[in-house]
This record gives sequence, C-alpha cells and structure tokens, in this order.
Amino acid sequence: MKILVAVKRVVDYAVKIRVKPDKSGVETSNVKMSMNPFCEIALEEALRIKESGRASEVVAVSVGSVQCADTLRTGLAMGADRAIHVECPGTLYPLSVAKIFKALVDAEKPGLLFLGKQAIDDDCNQTGQMIAGLLKWPQGTFASKVVLDEGNKVATVDREVDGGLETLSLDLPAVITTDLRLNQPRYATLPNIMKAKSKVIKKLTLQDLNVEIRSDLEVVQVTEPPKRQAGVILSSVDELVDRLKNEARVT
Repeated sequence: MKILVAVKRVVDYAVKIRVKPDKSGVETSNVKMSMNPFCEIALEEALRIKESGRASEVVAVSVGSVQCADTLRTGLAMGADRAIHVECPGTLYPLSVAKIFKALVDAEKPGLLFLGKQAIDDDCNQTGQMIAGLLKWPQGTFASKVVLDEGNKVATVDREVDGGLETLSLDLPAVITTDLRLNQPRYATLPNIMKAKSKVIKKLTLQDLNVEIRSDLEVVQVTEPPKRQAGVILSSVDELVDRLKNEARVT
C-alpha cells in the first residue's frame, strides 16, 4: 500500500508573527519557515505504518512556491521514500489545494492520504474534508489513534471530539487528518539530512495535473488583535462589584 502525505511550509511556530505595514498579510520575508507541526505528525504516522510492514511506500507532497522544496527535503530526511512538489505561486486556499490533491491521488493511487488536521498559519481545518468530499472517500478527522487491519482493508480511527473520543471504522482508501496526541514526530538525523539534499524531488505544474484553480476568497485586511490592557489591583470586593457593574457593564 502506498501512503500519500501532505506537508505544508509555514512560518515556524516559535516565530513572533508580524503584520505587513500595508496590512495585506503576515510578514514572511527573512522569517524562519518550517514544516507545519500537524503535517509532521501525519508524516510520522505514515512512516510508522510503513515500518510495521503495512505500507510499501511513503510519498511526501507539498503545494506552493519554489521554497517548498526545503520542507520536502525535511520530509525525505525523516524517512519519506519520494517527494512531489506541485509548483503553484501565490496564495492557495483549501478548495484549490483539495482539487490539486484529488488530481494527485488519481495519478498516484494511494491507499491512504494523511494530512495534518490544520495548518498553523491559516487555521482553516478544511482541506482534508474537502479532499475526501471530492474523492468520495471515507474520512477520519482529528485522529489520535490509527490502527489498520491485517489485510489493509479497514482503518480504525480514534478521533477527539468535544465529548471525548469517537471511534470510526473506515474502508480504505480513506483520508485521515491527524491531531496532536497521535504521536511524537522523530528528529531527522544529520546523515539523513545530508542524504536528502541529493535526492530528486519530482516537480509538477497545474498543467501537468490538468487542474485549473481560481480564488473565490479575497483578503481585505489583516490586523493584529487589540493589545491586552494591564490588570489593576482592587482594594475590596465592593470596588470589584462596582467596576464590573459600571465599567464592564456586567449584569
């Protein structure tokens, strides 16, 4: 069985986000970029399935600018067998990415498609669901545990919901999006990082996949949230009640 894993290049989670002066988006120039943490979890789970003997190949896929190749090399260093880069300049939204992955799935014929449940840059949490809809495949989102049966026919997925855990049984092929508690991603070793630098990344274009995309969303303005006001120390409960009633308008 082949496993396809989507990996996205995002601003590193440790970077303090800054809005561009013209408020058109987030500043990414001279900012550290890395693989989306949820995508790392998705790739780790695919690698563990392969190491258990349940999969024959793990293919990492990224969609976006030329710099996405760096993210794919990280995936190769972690243990992915192949990498595919769909070159697509400009901002991509979930539906566009879903259409691209549908075309890739049709070409690669994987038995499983893993994605992170969301990307930490836009927090959309939509792409996996949209791909499953376009493919008409079963889906298990927010997965905290994934178990395949002996014949790779069914995947049992524990997913996190508001009330606790929900267990799903999915006929393969299927789409699974991963949550934080699924696993702890491995670190790429220095020898594997050096080997990944020489590996070939397959490059595709939208024309190669026969996909035409258009943006149906427009970013009007990006602004920082209002700064949090400093707290005050009150001398009594009566003063607290007075402020809540007359300043905060709490009834």
